[in-house]
Amino acid sequence: MKFDGNAVVYCENSFANTYGKTAHGLVRFTERYRVVAVIDSSLPGEPDAAEFLDRKAKGIPVVKNLSRAFEVAAEKGLPLTHFVIGLATDGGYLTEEIRSAVGEALERGLNADSGLHDYLNDDPVLTSLAEEKGLVLRDIRRPAEGSNHMFSGKIEEVASKRIALMGTDSALGKRTTSWLLVHALQKAGRSAEMIGTGQTAWLQGARFSMVLDSLVNDYVSGELEHAAWRAWKEENPDFMVIEGQGSLMNPGYPGGFEILAACRPHAIVMQHAPARKEYDGFPGYPLDSLKDQIFLAEFLSKKKVIGITLNHEDMDWKDIDRVCGELEAEHGIPVCDPIVQGIDKIRDAVLSL
Repeated sequence: MKFDGNAVVYCENSFANTYGKTAHGLVRFTERYRVVAVIDSSLPGEPDAAEFLDRKAKGIPVVKNLSRAFEVAAEKGLPLTHFVIGLATDGGYLTEEIRSAVGEALERGLNADSGLHDYLNDDPVLTSLAEEKGLVLRDIRRPAEGSNHMFSGKIEEVASKRIALMGTDSALGKRTTSWLLVHALQKAGRSAEMIGTGQTAWLQGARFSMVLDSLVNDYVSGELEHAAWRAWKEENPDFMVIEGQGSLMNPGYPGGFEILAACRPHAIVMQHAPARKEYDGFPGYPLDSLKDQIFLAEFLSKKKVIGITLNHEDMDWKDIDRVCGELEAEHGIPVCDPIVQGIDKIRDAVLSL
């Protein structure tokens, strides 16, 4: 595996909430960097980032500042090369606090990668500093050259079984579950590819991906189709897992319509957080029921939801088995918490296709 380099992930005041989901993804898995440390001074001590998330330590400490991250890197013998913005701001704005942190990283010789809507390369101070230091600024949400495919119907050529990983809300773990399913299928001896649809999937190393919310709307369906078609032409995998975005009924981040329409999935897996009562970031907007969201996904796609994956946010872990059992009895399909219980049930449902 060839990495871009050794990274510190900046997640100030955000690692303990959904604004830090990019950092969460990079701590759990990435083929693009060796993650050395996470920066968030709001967490006391230096907790292990993975243990904080999933109770499984990985030796990635959450440190208070960049200086401490350099010390950790030296202790590990992994000299830092990259500074990765691992938090999402409302609207994707580059705040003064983040801009200052990027400036410090450049001063200390680190390349900087950002998934924000405000581009580092549009900031004259940062670009001048990067040029002076011989460093690279990468804006993951800047549309790549040639990102203007229109839907053509070539998805009908793609023989791979396509699984859409949808969700009942945004910031729910759809990307993490997608990766776990891809890896489980591969471990079972089947070829599988992730079709990434957001900046974090790219940062994690998804080869066949685009950033949907960076695209002109006319090209969204075409870029989804093209990514799946390219994966089939280059790798011809048995399965593709398409990362969902937002949710079909989220008032601020409605997502998934284009995935269902353009990628023509053969089946759907629905991610759900039973303890979440309102749409993420929208107080007063109650979450539509799991039953209704499954109905809508099946109605739009004319395909079946073959499994439910549970996000245990705000749940006591001792209740996970019971809740999964109740949902299985109610909906008649496999249910599991992929982080706690593993994803074998869903893998088997996919293999049965």
